[in-house]
Amino acid sequence: MKKKIWLCLIMLVCTVSLLSGCSGVSVGKRANHVDNWTRIQKRGYVTVGLDDTFVPMGFRQKSGKLVGYDVDLANALFKLYGIKVSFQSIDWSMNATELNNGTIDLIWNGYSKTPEREKKVAFSNTYLQNDQTLVSLRKDHINSFADMQGKTLGAQAGSSGAQDISQYPNLLKNRIKGKSPVLYDSFTNAFIDLNAGRIQGMVIDSTYAGYYINHESNPKDYQITNGKFPKEQFGVGMRKTDTTMRQKINRGLKILAKNGTLAKINHKWFGDNADSPLLNNK
Repeated sequence: MKKKIWLCLIMLVCTVSLLSGCSGVSVGKRANHVDNWTRIQKRGYVTVGLDDTFVPMGFRQKSGKLVGYDVDLANALFKLYGIKVSFQSIDWSMNATELNNGTIDLIWNGYSKTPEREKKVAFSNTYLQNDQTLVSLRKDHINSFADMQGKTLGAQAGSSGAQDISQYPNLLKNRIKGKSPVLYDSFTNAFIDLNAGRIQGMVIDSTYAGYYINHESNPKDYQITNGKFPKEQFGVGMRKTDTTMRQKINRGLKILAKNGTLAKINHKWFGDNADSPLLNNK
């Protein structure tokens, strides 16, 4: 009798474990087919995917603590709804895949709106504007895009800068050595190669470039050149089925703009240089 009882208990535990595992898989698989707001609300947290080397939007300090503009903004917004934010570091070039697999719920990390991305994800309203700039070492005397003729260019894989290089080939692509940029997994590694002379220029977000260079020991060593790439709009990326999430985020952004929280976050990270359309239209 005891053996039968133990056998039944073991079978019960195995069954529960199997069902739990299947449930986890099914949630991930169906995440991009349903509106997930109620599930996230009951769970009590939302998972945000980010590149944790992207200063000042989301990056790790020497202590390992995750900080940044988008970190502050996401925390402030979901606090309005009593939901905590769990930040998940991801391979940035795989952000849409991670989103649709259910690994993350949002892409929130200086995520520029582009026609190509809009085919895969839904975007919130724009909360910050950005430009793609060319960064070089001042000693190389690169003062315009034309000065990159025959030189090696770098960019981050999957970035909107890399897309702009391909989309507007006459601006840079047709001038650079090999007609293709060197692609990096992070801007940090691109800066390492720039400083070592392995590349002579890199296309990078103005938000990142300005913050990074201003925090270098010798910021005057760098040259920032503006070109004719179109101005970019930063938005929060989400699954197309998450219509409630989109409504909640857009509503939250308006509240933060109205109550002064957005202005405080802007000033903390950009001083007076933040370009936020929400504050112009609040």
